[in-house]
Amino acid sequence: MVKAVLNQLLEDLEKEARSLGFCAFGVADAREDETRAARLEAWLADGMHGDMGWMAERAHHRRSPQGLWSDAERVIALGMSYAPAHDPLALANAGENARISVYAQGADYHDTVKKALKHLARWLVAEAPRRGLGEAGVKVFTDTAPVMEKPLGAAAGLGWQGKHTNLVSREHGSWLFLGEIYTTLPLPLSTPARDRCGSCSACQDACPTRAFPAPYTLDARRCISYLTIEHKGPIPEEFREGLGNRIYGCDDCLAVCPWNKFADAAHTMKAFLPRAELTAPELADLLALDDAGFRALFSGSPIKRIGRDRFVRNCLYAAGNSGSAALLAPVEALRGDPDPAVAEAAQWAAQRLGA
Repeated sequence: MVKAVLNQLLEDLEKEARSLGFCAFGVADAREDETRAARLEAWLADGMHGDMGWMAERAHHRRSPQGLWSDAERVIALGMSYAPAHDPLALANAGENARISVYAQGADYHDTVKKALKHLARWLVAEAPRRGLGEAGVKVFTDTAPVMEKPLGAAAGLGWQGKHTNLVSREHGSWLFLGEIYTTLPLPLSTPARDRCGSCSACQDACPTRAFPAPYTLDARRCISYLTIEHKGPIPEEFREGLGNRIYGCDDCLAVCPWNKFADAAHTMKAFLPRAELTAPELADLLALDDAGFRALFSGSPIKRIGRDRFVRNCLYAAGNSGSAALLAPVEALRGDPDPAVAEAAQWAAQRLGA
C-alpha cells in the first residue's frame, strides 16, 4: 500500500516539477557511494581544485548527501535547460568582441532554479501528509552548497558524466542547470544513466588549455572557466593566449559534444535567454567599465559575482589576444589601474599589441 502511494506521489511530483520548468527529473539514494567519494578524495589530493579551498574544507559534507544531512533518504535531482539557439563558438575569431559563456548571458540561474526548487519542496511537504506518509523533511540546493551535483544527477538518471566531467543528457545535451531536493521520504529510485561517450574525444580535443589530463578528469587549474571566474590575481602567462577572447567561462568542451544535436532551445527557460548586450559585446566598451558601470551592466547576472577588477583583467587578456590596434588606447588607459592584477594585465596586453 505504502509503495503504491509513494509511486503515485513520485509521478505527481514529476508533473509538478515539469510545470515549474524542470525538464529533467530523477531520484537517487542519499547514502554514501564509496566509488564516488574515493574519486573526490583523489581529485582533491592531486590539488586539481586549485584555489577553491572550500571544496577541500567541506569535503566531509560533499562526500555524500547524508554527510551534509544525516536524515536524508533520497535526493530528488532536477535539471533546467539553457540550450542556446545560436552556435556558442560563433565568435571564436571575432577578436574585438568578447565571448561570454552561454549560461551567463541571461539571468542568474541560481535565483531561477532556487525559486522553483523551493516551490516544489513546499508542494512535497504539503502532499506527503495528505497521502498518509507523515511529515516530509526537505532541503534544497543549487550549485553553492557542498553537493556533488553531477554525480548525483547521473545516479538519478538525468544523464551521465561525460569525458569533460559535465553531465550529458540524451535529450538536452550538455546544457542543464542542476538542482537538488534532499528529503526524508523513501521515494522510489531511478535507474542510473549509462555512459554513452564511447570512443568520442571531441571535448578533450577542443580544450585550448589542455585541462583534461585524462578522460573524465578535469584539472581546474588549467580550465578557462576556473581561471576567468574563480582564480584571483594574475592568470599564469602560459594560459593567457589560450583564453582567446573568452572573458567569462568557456563553452568549448560542451559545445562540441555530439549529443547536443538533440538539445532543443525550445525547452530553454525564458529567464535564461541571452541579453542582447551580452551576446557579442565589444571589448572596447567593456574595458571602459568602472565599478559603478560594471554593477549596472551586470545587475541580475551571475557575472556580477566576480567584481569589476577580475572582469576587466579578463577583458585585457582578450584585448591582448585580439591583434587589434584599435584596442591599444583603452588598454593603455588601464596600465595605471589601482588593482595590481588589472595593471599587470594591461601591461601584458599593451606589449602584445605592440606598444
